[in-house]
Amino acid sequence: MKVIILAAGQGTRFGHLVNRIPKCMIPIYGKPILKWQVELLKKCKINDITIVTGSLGTKIKIDNVSYVKNKFYSSTEQNYSVFCARNKLKDSVIISFADIIYDEKILKKLINFKGECGIAVRKDWKKAYRNRKLHPESEADNVLLNGRKIIKIKKNIINYDRNKKVVEFLGLVKFSRKGASLLLKKLQYLNKNHKGKFHTAASFKKAYLIDMLQELINSGMRVSPVFVDGKYLEIDTPEDIRNAEKSIKKF
Repeated sequence: MKVIILAAGQGTRFGHLVNRIPKCMIPIYGKPILKWQVELLKKCKINDITIVTGSLGTKIKIDNVSYVKNKFYSSTEQNYSVFCARNKLKDSVIISFADIIYDEKILKKLINFKGECGIAVRKDWKKAYRNRKLHPESEADNVLLNGRKIIKIKKNIINYDRNKKVVEFLGLVKFSRKGASLLLKKLQYLNKNHKGKFHTAASFKKAYLIDMLQELINSGMRVSPVFVDGKYLEIDTPEDIRNAEKSIKKF
C-alpha cells in the first residue's frame, strides 16, 4: 500500500500565515497538519508515502517520506499533482488531501475497502459547517448517491431527486492495483490529448480530484462510497485553525 499526499496548494486563504511555510505545515496543537497525517499512516504500517509539493516545498520537513515537486503548482491543480506522482500508481494506493486530519477509524475503513476505487464519504456532514463562516457548506465536495451508486461528484449539489442522497467527499481515495493502473492510463491519455474544459474546471491541468473521479465514473470505473464516521478535520481557513485547536484534543 502506497500513499500520495497532495500538498502543492498555495493556501491563499491563510494570508501572511503562508508567507514562510506551506499550508500543510501550519501547526495544530503544536504539530503541523501534515505530520498528524503521516504519523497516523506510519502507525498503521503504511511507510511508502509520497508528498507532492509546490509552493515553499522545501519548507516541508517530514522524515522518511518521498517528495515529488509539481513545478507548475501556480498554474495547475490537484489533477496535475497526481500526474506528477504517476510513478507511484503501480500498486494499491491512497490519494489524500494535505489539509486534513483524521483518525485511525477512518483510515482502517479505507484500507480494508475491496474494490477498484473507494472514496471516503460521510453522511452527517452538514453539522461540520455550522462554525465555518469562511468555508460555507456551498463549498463542500458533494457526492450524489442513488443507493450505493455514485451518480455525480462536484461542489454544492443542490438540485436533485429527493429519492437520492447527498454526502460529502472527504479528500481520501483508495485505488486497488487494477484501479491505480486504470487511473494511470487515463491520466497519461488526458495529459497528452485533452483540450478545453474538463468537467467543472477550465482544463485538465486545472482540475480537481473530484473532476478526475467524475471522469472515471463516466468511463465506467466502479467508484464506490466508503462510509466513515470517525473524527475528521479540514483546515482550509484561519477560522478552521481555531476550530481544529479545540477539536484535536478529542482525537
